[in-house]
Amino acid sequence: MSLRLGLLNFKARDSSALGRFWADALGWDVFSDGPAVTGVGPVGFVWPDPAAVCVCVVTVPEPETVRYRVHLDLATTSAAHQAELVARLKELGATPADVGQGDVSWVVLADPEGHEFCVLAPA
Repeated sequence: MSLRLGLLNFKARDSSALGRFWADALGWDVFSDGPAVTGVGPVGFVWPDPAAVCVCVVTVPEPETVRYRVHLDLATTSAAHQAELVARLKELGATPADVGQGDVSWVVLADPEGHEFCVLAPA
């Protein structure tokens, strides 16, 4: 049997709020929202789905103190789609982030808890 990726795990001060951000950002649903863990997956997702990768947001008491070395890259289909997505993510609470990227074709943002991610230009 082959191994597959099931969940991307984020740590957060407020798992429910950050889970909702990522559900809205990705157009997904919250499939589980407990007191300290929020699961986010594609619409209609039922665990375990052998084809889906989901996001699990776990509440931790301490604030982030170092930058993560892993981040999400969100794909776009056109320059217009990239611009629309960046605008929508900012409306949801994302903020521009400078990680020293310089003049590049992608846009670096941070989610409401500071996790950086990129909105890629179409390939």
